[in-house]
Amino acid sequence: MISTMGNMRKQDYILNVILITLVLLTPHRLWAQTEEQADSIAREQELDRVLVKAAQDTRSRSRVENVDLIGKNQLIRAACCNLGESFTTNPSVDVSYSDAATGARQIRLLGLSGTYVQMLTENVPNLRGASLPYSLGYVPGPWMQSIQVSKGASSVKNGYESITGQINIEFLKPQATDGIRANAYLDSELKQEVNVDGSVHINDRWSTATLLHFENRQTDHDGNNDGFMDMPKLRQYNLMHRWAYVSPTLISQLSARVMHDEHTGGQSSHHRADAETPLYVTTVKTNRYEGQWKNGLTLDADHNTSVALMLHGSWHDANNTFGLTRYDVTQKNGYAQLMYETDLTDRHNLSIGASVGHDCYDEKAEASTETAIPRLGKSKETTSGIYAQYTYKTGDKLTVMPGLRWDYSSIYGGFLTPRLHVKYSPTSTISFRASAGKGYRTPHALADNTTLLASGRDVAIDPNLKQEEAWNTGGAASLHIPVCGKGLEVNAEYYYTHFIHQTVINVDGSRGSHTLTFENLQGKSYSHTFQIDATYPFTDGFTATGAFRLNDVKCTYDGVLRQKFLTPRYKGLLTLSYKTPLELWQFDATGQLNGGGELYDRSKYPAYFQLQAQITREFRHFSIYLGGENLTNYKIKDPIINAHHPWSPAFDATQVWGPVTGAMAYIGVRINFERI
Repeated sequence: MISTMGNMRKQDYILNVILITLVLLTPHRLWAQTEEQADSIAREQELDRVLVKAAQDTRSRSRVENVDLIGKNQLIRAACCNLGESFTTNPSVDVSYSDAATGARQIRLLGLSGTYVQMLTENVPNLRGASLPYSLGYVPGPWMQSIQVSKGASSVKNGYESITGQINIEFLKPQATDGIRANAYLDSELKQEVNVDGSVHINDRWSTATLLHFENRQTDHDGNNDGFMDMPKLRQYNLMHRWAYVSPTLISQLSARVMHDEHTGGQSSHHRADAETPLYVTTVKTNRYEGQWKNGLTLDADHNTSVALMLHGSWHDANNTFGLTRYDVTQKNGYAQLMYETDLTDRHNLSIGASVGHDCYDEKAEASTETAIPRLGKSKETTSGIYAQYTYKTGDKLTVMPGLRWDYSSIYGGFLTPRLHVKYSPTSTISFRASAGKGYRTPHALADNTTLLASGRDVAIDPNLKQEEAWNTGGAASLHIPVCGKGLEVNAEYYYTHFIHQTVINVDGSRGSHTLTFENLQGKSYSHTFQIDATYPFTDGFTATGAFRLNDVKCTYDGVLRQKFLTPRYKGLLTLSYKTPLELWQFDATGQLNGGGELYDRSKYPAYFQLQAQITREFRHFSIYLGGENLTNYKIKDPIINAHHPWSPAFDATQVWGPVTGAMAYIGVRINFERI
């Protein structure tokens, strides 16, 4: 009887949240859309009740780099609550949990950790350093207009940090939207989310927009009865305000953002085994402030001559607790870039520029007497640089783009970053791309890898960590093959990443068992990645994408070259999407086969399959979606090692290689009053 009443309360709670959210999100003022979205992935125009649509491919054909485009049409094919859930249907980017205590997610590109991916927001370096471990949860899905995933060596315009690629996030722009949009979400784990954004065109040049985000989950979940919450309690408030000025010769965009994020995980009081033993609790509390100002001035439209100034600043303050271990970090970052670009002739383009970036870290770490952790303090780095990039084009057939930048770091001195891109399209049905280049990054052992503190290990950091340095080379072939009157898109690519210097995370290595060591690479470290994918529209509304990738990622640990731990050997992906002729219903399903790999002790973990699906019903100004994730209900039996003894050195919540929670259902509503 008590169980039945509890289930009824849970169902009533879900129903009340949905009803209240729908009422609150009903707009009181409506604006008509007056301007087409400038750089959206799918464009549309309504003429006398005739809707004409032209959707671009997910792979950018015009760019010389190998770039995957994830537009709004792809983002809404899943719940897409945040950036970490935006790559569900993308075969190139892997997303997984970094630990079983805080619920943080991490990405992998070309088989390597997301620390080697340069994160950009509207082509400005962002979400780096201390913000990296939890950054995938800082970007709400409904805020995003599109995502560009660039694989391999990227352009030198955006700096030297890209090693395996770049991920650029384009937010909704006030000049490209007008009206009110909202999204409400609720899942079977009682996570609630509300997003509202509105934009106003003040006149033909000025526009402004405000974006709001709130998410909340305050319930305990312990499906495997190990005493630890399977997912943390969380609460996030996120606000962005934007201004835009657009004239025939000048574009200026100013944005400010404030975010508060908190996660509470660890042992649940409902499963306390010994009242005298303190609970093992993890907390992550973050306050982040950002400001960005971008300006572009056209000097000569006939020669595409322009000059641009981009400014960005952020303040990231995070307090982390893992049992009795406390780690606090504050990062202040400032960045400025000035660039000039012109077409010398129809075939020759030149881009030159200069940039300066400043980072200030203040780190404090404390641990119990049973756990050793290094003493940390303040560190500063200022890096200034110049670059030049030349582009040679012969129509649509050949594009060659060499680039070179020189930077000077106040810590590491001067260094060169050469990069080269080549694209060759002998016919309209095939394109070849090749790239080669170097990348660098400054390591911050704990700031980059905060989630690894969710264990009972001692921590040792080499005081003389070198600047990480790696070469990346690769190529891709894209084919458009006519099959039964439709186009079959096939893409095959291979990339090789070779490290010259690297910060190696050595777990239970030469310094003894139960020790986490950050040390310089002594030997080889590399990644080979081969991927093939194909997309085919079987009918006007039914499209399928299949992909398969092989990873060979190895690193030298204690003088032995071995497979990199917690890295899957392969991945298979199949996505199916069907939209009815009147586009009132959309059905999406995605299956992923994740290959096995190695744990810290070289033991193997198995491959596993996951399935997710979603149904969307469209109405004039809103849509309702219903879906499920991990519908195969596959989950790790014991994601936390030695969970019943969290205060022992053998406790470990960081070896997460698969799902921690089982099947999950969700429901949501999207409201759109851009068109009246």
